[in-house]
Amino acid sequence: MHDYALYCSMRNFLGVNVLDYAALPEQRQVLIRQILEENGRVLCSELAVRLGVSEHTIRRDLHELSNEGVCKKVYGGAIMMLPESGDYAVRKEKNQAKKSKIAQRCARLVKSGSAIFIDTGTTNLAMAEALPAELALTVVTNSPEIAAALLKKPLYEVIVLGGQVQRASGGCVGMPAIAQIQGMLFDQGFIGGCAMAPESGLTGFDYADCEFKKAVIAQCNETIVALTANKIPAVARYVVAACSEIDIMVVEENISKAYADAFRGHDIQIYTV
Repeated sequence: MHDYALYCSMRNFLGVNVLDYAALPEQRQVLIRQILEENGRVLCSELAVRLGVSEHTIRRDLHELSNEGVCKKVYGGAIMMLPESGDYAVRKEKNQAKKSKIAQRCARLVKSGSAIFIDTGTTNLAMAEALPAELALTVVTNSPEIAAALLKKPLYEVIVLGGQVQRASGGCVGMPAIAQIQGMLFDQGFIGGCAMAPESGLTGFDYADCEFKKAVIAQCNETIVALTANKIPAVARYVVAACSEIDIMVVEENISKAYADAFRGHDIQIYTV
């Protein structure tokens, strides 16, 4: 943004129209990046009017930005492509207060006597810690850390899936874990994700982790996804589930009405905190 601000001030000083984007593809793309970062998505029709160029020109810009990994093209525009968020240990220290609020709301959705699955993830770890100890639950997880937190609650039957623990996700996501999950059925599944948008659904960065999540969702009567605001709307590399496969989203209250309505259009129930 500093380079772009300097560019604008210089053009103003020279008496040049700063909105002359037609001959300035690099500056168009700088602005498009900025809008993606602020809004999570862009529409070709709106950008064409704003920048005074054709929609064909905007689609060409989005194609170049997509090739750079900045966004993913969707019908009529593009969605921001999130950068990979690093190892589990790094993510655990980020947005702790926000995750705690979301986790507490998720915990209130669980009913005594249920059999639930809790996916690996830092928000889901906070949820496991927030679950009331007086509930009688059967809880299955692929996260050793979540299992350890649940074992502190004496009424819980805790089952932890086996296999190699993946460093990036903090959980077991390989074929042994998938084989185990296919023999289980859940009232609720709390599934982690890296990004979500109405067009692309729930997405993630690691192929094996995403394939594992698909296997879990197939065994769940109700699928619940909890996400912080920076993950909506956005897209990662691999699809976990279409919006039609998600029953409930727990999100921050600053989610835009447009996106909340779009998700509700896919019959997703929205809880905000």
